[in-house]
Amino acid sequence: MAETEKLRIDKYLWAIRIFKTRSLATEACKAGRVKLNGQNIKPSYMVKIGETYSIQKGIERKVIHVTGLLERRVDAKTAVQSYEDQTPVEDTYAFKSTFHAPVLKRDRGTGRPTKKDRREIDDLQSDWLED
Repeated sequence: MAETEKLRIDKYLWAIRIFKTRSLATEACKAGRVKLNGQNIKPSYMVKIGETYSIQKGIERKVIHVTGLLERRVDAKTAVQSYEDQTPVEDTYAFKSTFHAPVLKRDRGTGRPTKKDRREIDDLQSDWLED
């Protein structure tokens, strides 16, 4: 595990496996989805141990606290040791619950739903989301 004292934020986010590629991490920084104390940061910002970053990746939000610096991409078990995930519990469960939404399937060849069918589908979905 190579540790350095200077490391760019885009390279760090790639190394700890928040983003799949370094170019995705760079684009997220440029688009303002990586923040330090509520302020957007550039991809060339130098990471310091002890700082806390908030990252938005699609619908997923993460808050990470830097505990170590990694210059190279490593396996997931090693990467987790370089940061603390401080994401609030309610945000974590809200993200995971979107994957457990019921999948409504219609029989093949039945055509488009009627107005009555559409209302029933909407009622089912709204009941599930309220729970």
